[in-house]
Amino acid sequence: MPGLAGGTQVPADVEQRLVELETRLAFQEQAMVELSEALAEARLERARSDALLQAVLADLRGLRGALYADPGSEPPPPHY
Repeated sequence: MPGLAGGTQVPADVEQRLVELETRLAFQEQAMVELSEALAEARLERARSDALLQAVLADLRGLRGALYADPGSEPPPPHY
């Protein structure tokens, strides 16, 4: 069995549990990195979507302005 500082021996089951915990920790750290990258990409995608939505809304406002001009400047409908 491998020893600790001072010559203390580590029981095999404790060493195995330690290795399993270190392995789990490594997987969790990798998962956190992947989740962080996915979150960063999602934030960029949302920013792009927000910008696109704002552009579409501005275009829609412009079209509304062109299609529905000031009602006072239009002639009355034919039924008047």
